[in-house]
Amino acid sequence: MANTLGVRHSISRGASGGSSDDESLLQTPEFVGRMMRVAQLWHYVLIGRTVAFFAFAFVPGLSGFLSHPLQWATLVAGLLCDVALTVIGQCSRLRWAHRIEWLPTLAAASLALVGAGTFFVSIGTFAALGTPDALSHLDAFSAIRLGTVLVAAAAAAIVRPAFFAFAGGTAIGGAIGIASWPFGIAGIIFLGMLVVMMREDIRHQRRATRVRRQSGSEQQRALGLMRDFERAGRGWFWETDRNGDLVYISPTVAAKLDRPAEDLLGRPFTDMIRKRGGADESEERTLGFSLSSRTPFNDLTVQAAVAGEERWWSISGHPISNALGNFQGFRGSGTDLTEKRKSEQQINQLARYDTLTGLANRLHITDLLERALKNHLGQAQPCALLLMDLDRFKAVNDTMGHPVGDQLLQQVAARLTQVVGDKGQVGRLGGDEFQIVLPQITQVEKLAGIANAIILSLAKPFLIEGERIRIGSSIGIAISESDGIGSLALVRNADLALYAAKDAGRGVYRFYADAMHNQASERKAIEDALRDALAKDELKLLYQPIVNVGSERISGFEALIRWQQGGDAVISPSKFIPIAEESNLIVPIGEWIIRTACATIARLGQEYRVAVNVSPRQFANEKLPATILSAVAAAGIRPDQLELEITEGVFLDESPENLEMFQRLKRTGVRLALDDFGTGYSALGYLKKAPFDKIKIDQSFVLGAADPSSMNAAIISSIVGLATALKMETTAEGVETHDDLALIRGLGCSHVQGYIYGKPMTVEEVLALLADGNGKAVAQGYKSAREARMRTFRTIQIASGGYRYEAIVRNLSSRGALIEGLWNVPEGTSLLIEFGADVVMDAEARWSDGNRVGVRFAQVVDIGALVGGAGAKERRTGGRIDRAA
Repeated sequence: MANTLGVRHSISRGASGGSSDDESLLQTPEFVGRMMRVAQLWHYVLIGRTVAFFAFAFVPGLSGFLSHPLQWATLVAGLLCDVALTVIGQCSRLRWAHRIEWLPTLAAASLALVGAGTFFVSIGTFAALGTPDALSHLDAFSAIRLGTVLVAAAAAAIVRPAFFAFAGGTAIGGAIGIASWPFGIAGIIFLGMLVVMMREDIRHQRRATRVRRQSGSEQQRALGLMRDFERAGRGWFWETDRNGDLVYISPTVAAKLDRPAEDLLGRPFTDMIRKRGGADESEERTLGFSLSSRTPFNDLTVQAAVAGEERWWSISGHPISNALGNFQGFRGSGTDLTEKRKSEQQINQLARYDTLTGLANRLHITDLLERALKNHLGQAQPCALLLMDLDRFKAVNDTMGHPVGDQLLQQVAARLTQVVGDKGQVGRLGGDEFQIVLPQITQVEKLAGIANAIILSLAKPFLIEGERIRIGSSIGIAISESDGIGSLALVRNADLALYAAKDAGRGVYRFYADAMHNQASERKAIEDALRDALAKDELKLLYQPIVNVGSERISGFEALIRWQQGGDAVISPSKFIPIAEESNLIVPIGEWIIRTACATIARLGQEYRVAVNVSPRQFANEKLPATILSAVAAAGIRPDQLELEITEGVFLDESPENLEMFQRLKRTGVRLALDDFGTGYSALGYLKKAPFDKIKIDQSFVLGAADPSSMNAAIISSIVGLATALKMETTAEGVETHDDLALIRGLGCSHVQGYIYGKPMTVEEVLALLADGNGKAVAQGYKSAREARMRTFRTIQIASGGYRYEAIVRNLSSRGALIEGLWNVPEGTSLLIEFGADVVMDAEARWSDGNRVGVRFAQVVDIGALVGGAGAKERRTGGRIDRAA
C-alpha cells in the first residue's frame, strides 16, 4: 500500500511541474542530490585552486601577473567560496545534516555561484587589468580552473547550466584577450568539449523522456489499481506532512466521516481518531508516540471520530524521507474493522450469554460468582447464591411444544431480572435451571424476601399465544459469609438446598444446612453400595398374594424388592429406589427383577401370574421388550404369566414413542396393568390408546372406603364401571379389614391385594402356602379399620407406685400407646406418663407381654398432625414395600 501511495505522490508531483526538462530536473530530488554530491567532492577543487593560487602568487616567474589589487581580490574571493562550499559538503556528511532542509539548496546555489560567477569575474578582471605576460599566465590558470570546474560539472551531470556559465565566461574572455593564442586554443578545446557534452546531453534527455513515459504509464496503472482498491472498500490510504497535517486522504474515508476531503486536508491526522479513556486509550498512546518519534507502526486499532456511529479502524504507517534523509511526513494505510469487531462482539455474546434468554450462561455466571466471592486483592467477600428450578415446566414442553416452552423461558428470564434488579446477576444454567448471584447480601430476611418475591412472581400466569400457563419454582439458597468458601462448594450447597425445597413439595425455598450435606453423603454412600448389591446377592424379592374376589383363590403375586446390606442392615426401598431412579441403576435392577420373577413363575406353575413394576426409566429403554422375551424364554413360561405394572408417570410424555413401546410390549404377549390409577395425571385418554389388561385401584381410595362418610366408595364404583366397559380387570390394593373387603366385593372389583390375604413372603413361603391351601385364600384381619396410629421412637418418664421408670413409646394414638421397657406390668395398673415437663397424663395398663405394655389414656389426646403416617401408602417402584402393621 505504501509503495502504491508513493507512486501516487510521484505522479502528482510530476504532473505539477513546468514544461522544460531543466525545470522538471530542478524539481526532482535527484538534482539536489547530485549538487550535494558535488559539494561533498569540492575539496579536490579547493586543493587544486589553492596550489594554483600559491604558485601564481609566490613562485618566481609566475607571480608577476598579479599587478592589480582587484585581481588579488577576485582570486581570494574565489578561494574563499571554494572553502565555504567544501565546508558545506563536509557538513552534509554528518548525521544531523538531514534535519537542515535548506542545506541542499545552499549547496546548489553555492555551486552555481562558484562554478560560474567566480570564473566569470576572474576571467573578466584578469583580461581587463592584466598585462600580456599576465594574460599568458592567466591562460594556464584558466586551463586549471576550467578543468576542475568541468570535472565537477560532469560529476553533477548538469550540462546546460555549466554550458551557459562557462560559455559566457569564455566568450567574454576570448573577446578581450583574442591575441593570446594559448587562451584561444583553450577556448577551442572547451567548445569541442561542450559539443561532445551537448551531444551526450541530447541522448540523455531522449533516454530520460522514454523512461519518464514508461514510468508514467506504470505509475498510472498503479494509481488505477490503488483507486480500485479504495473504491472496493478493502482499504484506504493517507499521507501527512512533517507537521502531522494531512496532505492526502482516500475519498472513501472522507465519505465515511461525512466530510469533504478538502476539509480534512491540512488538518492533523489525529483529528480523525476519537479519544477514549481508561485502559482503552493504549492504542491512541502508541499512535501518538509513533507520530512524535517518527517511528513506524502496524495494525493499531483505533476508533474513528464518526458522529453518531461506532466505527473502528486498523491503521499502519511509516515515516518518509527525501533523498537526503530529511523527514517529510508519514504515509500509511488503513482498513475498516467495524464489521469484524461486531462479529467479535457477537462471538463474545454467544460465549458469555444465553442465546434464548439473554441471561449470563453457565460459564459467565460461574465467573461472576468467583469474582463476587473474592475482591481484586483475593480477599474473601460475603455473597449469596440462589439456585432455582421451574416446576411443571416439562409438562408445558410436552403438551404445548418446545416453541411455547422457549417463550415461557424468555418471560421467566424477564421476571427474574425485574425482581432481582441491580441487587445481583441472573444466569441460566440450561433447561429450566437458573442461578442468581447476590454479592454482599447475607441477611437471611433479605434473601428470604427475594426468594419469596421470585416464587410469587413466577406463580402468576403467563400468557403465551392466547394460552394462560401456570408454573411454579423451587429455590435453594446458600450463603458465604466471608469464610473463604469456594464457588464449587457454594453451588453444591445451593443444589442440596434446592433438592430439599423440591422434597418439601415444591413452590418453596430452603436455606442450606449442614444436615443436608450429611443426607447427601448418605445418599452417595447408598448409591455406591447399591452398585455392588446385585453382585453381592444382597437384593431379594418377596411376593404378596393377589386373590380373585369371586373364587377367593390366589391368581398370582406381586413381586416386592428388598435390600439387606451386609447381612443384617435392611435398607428401606423408600430410600434406595429413588436413588436407583436418579442414578439409572433401576435399569439393571429392573432387568434382574424381571428375570427373577420369571424364574419364580416357573416354580409356581402355569395357573399363576407374577406382577412386577416398571419405572418410567425402564419403560423408556428400547431394550425392554427384548429383555422380557429373553427372560420368558429362559424360564420356559407363557408370556401372559408375566404382568407389567406401569404407573401414570409414564403418561407425562405423550409421544409417539410411548405408544410404540406399548404396542411392542403387547406384542411380546405379556399382560399390562395401569398402576396407581386416579392418583396421577388423568390417564383416561390413554385407556383407549394403550392396550391395558388391568386397572389397579390405589389403596388411598380403598382404606376407609367402608366408612359411610367417605366418598371413596363412589370413586371405586366409577373405576370398576369404566374397567368393565373397557373389558379390563380391576385389582383393589391395600385391603386390610373385612368391612373393606365386603365393600370391594359388592362394588364388583375382580381382584384384591392386601394384608387381609397375606403379607409379602419369600418364594419358599409362597410354595408352602399354595401347597397347604391348594391355592385357596383365607381372609384374616380386623373387622373394621383401627384408629390411626403414629409410629415413633421416643424416651419418656413413667411414675407408678412411688417409683419412676424410663421407657420408650413405640406407637401412639389419641386413646393409647405401645410402651417398651416395663417388664410384667399387671393389667389395670395405673400409670402417670410424662411426655415432657408440661405434658403429663394418666393411663392404665391394658395388657403386658414381656417388656411391652399397651396402655389406654384416661382421656382422648389430640395428636393432630402426628396421626396419618400409618395409613399412607408406601412408595413402590420395581417391587413393593408393605405398609406398617
